[in-house]
Amino acid sequence: METQQPHENRKETDSLRLAGAAVAVLSLGAIAFFCAYSFAGFIYPAPSPAQTASVIETQEQPDPFASTTLIAKSAYVLDLTTGKDLYSQNANAQLPLASLTKVALVLAVSGALQPDTLIATPAKYDAPPGGGTARLPAGQTWALSDVISFTLTASSDDGADLLASSANDTIHQQFPQSPQQNATVWRMNNIAQQLGLTNTYFLNDSGLDLSTTQSGAYGSAHDMAILYGYAATTSPGTFGATAQPQVTVRSTTGTVATGVNTDTVLDKIPGIIMGKTGYTDLAGGNLAIVFTTGGHEVVAIVLGSTQDGRFTDMEQLIPAAQEAVQQGK
Repeated sequence: METQQPHENRKETDSLRLAGAAVAVLSLGAIAFFCAYSFAGFIYPAPSPAQTASVIETQEQPDPFASTTLIAKSAYVLDLTTGKDLYSQNANAQLPLASLTKVALVLAVSGALQPDTLIATPAKYDAPPGGGTARLPAGQTWALSDVISFTLTASSDDGADLLASSANDTIHQQFPQSPQQNATVWRMNNIAQQLGLTNTYFLNDSGLDLSTTQSGAYGSAHDMAILYGYAATTSPGTFGATAQPQVTVRSTTGTVATGVNTDTVLDKIPGIIMGKTGYTDLAGGNLAIVFTTGGHEVVAIVLGSTQDGRFTDMEQLIPAAQEAVQQGK
């Protein structure tokens, strides 16, 4: 029995050596794992609370027009720089245009006559001013550019008739297919067709109601946005006076006439480029504005509001449009 004891001792010693080696290997593995984990954490640190919060905060921004409540039957806001619709309410409804018509008139006339063309007012007016009180003094001669500025700013219907009649023959010569007696209005409709204004047509040069049931012009808020955007980008100088509180013009003999702007919210429209009011019994209150905000040109149209409501409606649309541009909508 005693001769087997050394053998057993050797077996126990070998077992202890194997166990020690295993423990050493496991220890080295644990150390290696800890070092690798620490090194990885050094290179790729855990996200900070601020980084985690930034992921949570990437939510869609609220609609700037969400609280907009208008009196108008129709309204439309277009970012001319990006071509994006910012706001739309019955934007394709065909409604009376009233004096918004005068921008189409001026586009037709300025395309036919030079700015320094001289235009004479009648020696005597046979009736009170049509559609209002603003008119150039009779028996005087004026530069076309001044007649345009006065007519647009003061929304003069007599001025519109004067412009249309002065350009009629020249337009008929340029466009032989136009009617001889109503070439200017024909050209206004021709411009609308060229711009793709499918809901717009003109029956007279001023937009004044023809009767208690028929307007002088019809169009949609969407169409007017396209028309006014075109006017502002192609002929800004022609329409620049509409951004001023009033305009003063002088005849060739020195007679002075002042037209007061019918837009009462001019001082509340930063960056205004041009604008036009319109009001008749059939149309109600209309208003068109082109302005800049955040480096973008924006056009806003209100149709079928009230005489005062068109301005309060626009006062809602403009700051909402400014915020929408800022948000990148």
